[in-house]
Amino acid sequence: MKQPFLRFSRRYRAALRAYLQPGGRADLTVARQLGGQALAAGLEILDLAKLHEQVLVAEVLPGRLAHQCPALIKRAGGFFALAISPIEKTHRSAREASARLKKFVAVLSQRTVELAAANVKLNLEIARRKRTEEALQKKERHYSQLLKQSHQLQEQLRCLSGEVLSVQEEERKRISRELHDVIAQVLTGINLRLATLKKASSMDTKGLDRNITRTQLLVEKSVNLVHEFARELRPAVLDDLGLVPALHSFVKLFSKRTGLHIHLKVSAEIGPIPSDQRTCLYRVAQEALTNVSRHAQATSVVVSVQKLARGLCLKIHDNGKSFEVERVLNTRGRKHLGLFGMRERTEIVGGHFDIKSNPGRGTTVTVLIPAARLGGKHK
Repeated sequence: MKQPFLRFSRRYRAALRAYLQPGGRADLTVARQLGGQALAAGLEILDLAKLHEQVLVAEVLPGRLAHQCPALIKRAGGFFALAISPIEKTHRSAREASARLKKFVAVLSQRTVELAAANVKLNLEIARRKRTEEALQKKERHYSQLLKQSHQLQEQLRCLSGEVLSVQEEERKRISRELHDVIAQVLTGINLRLATLKKASSMDTKGLDRNITRTQLLVEKSVNLVHEFARELRPAVLDDLGLVPALHSFVKLFSKRTGLHIHLKVSAEIGPIPSDQRTCLYRVAQEALTNVSRHAQATSVVVSVQKLARGLCLKIHDNGKSFEVERVLNTRGRKHLGLFGMRERTEIVGGHFDIKSNPGRGTTVTVLIPAARLGGKHK
């Protein structure tokens, strides 16, 4: 850099001195050429200004008259201005380019910020749509499961309805047989005895009293049978006196008929019970004891009715053999319809049904009617 500058300095001194000589040519072509050479050599305006000042101070102005100096300086200024014009032009272009670049960078930065914000917004929207899609898929799985359960429940309901109708028909057949085979025969026997009495009254009155007594026993037996059927269908004591007396009466007759030892425990202050809950508890006790006598091979049963803070609780516990509760409840068939019936009755009145069966501990059926459900109308 030093050697090119020295060579340029010599050329500049010589050109400036020649230009300022009295009678010198006013051709500034050399100044433009020097400016181009300075730009090519990498010189700046400040470098030319220092060089120009040195030439004026050291070589041009010394020895000049005072009134000549301003004109020389002015003329030298024109030479200098022309010499630096290529550098200024380059600097101006550079400044303009720099300004355009800065503006472009600012626009690019703004667009980058906007793009980043749009990207963030897009990511949030993608995340939201993913969550929505996952929620929709979850709901779809949930509704598919509900639909499947609905189909299963419909199938179970159809089976249960069929079993109920079948059981109703069997019950009607049983009542019909009982009426035909027992009560009808007893009434026929009464009719025959009355016919016999009619004949005997005109022929021989000796055995009349004995035949009348036998006939009265037959009538009494018929009345008892009719009462027994009525109690099985709907005990009047349940409506007239309430749950506890109805259970006492049923337990007494059931124990006598089956030979089961049944102990009924009732806590004090049971209070009035709405009709539908009262019927539910009675029917559950009736069905549970029937199941014990048919399947449990038990020798004793404890039936308890307790008034708790959370509601009214009925428990039937036997000492018979156990069974797998879940397997039985999930198995279709008429033989398990009683368990379904007890559970359905309990849930219809807003109660909670539970059954536990463990080897060596027997089976316990529990029905809880919440206290909030015991505030209905009482009959």
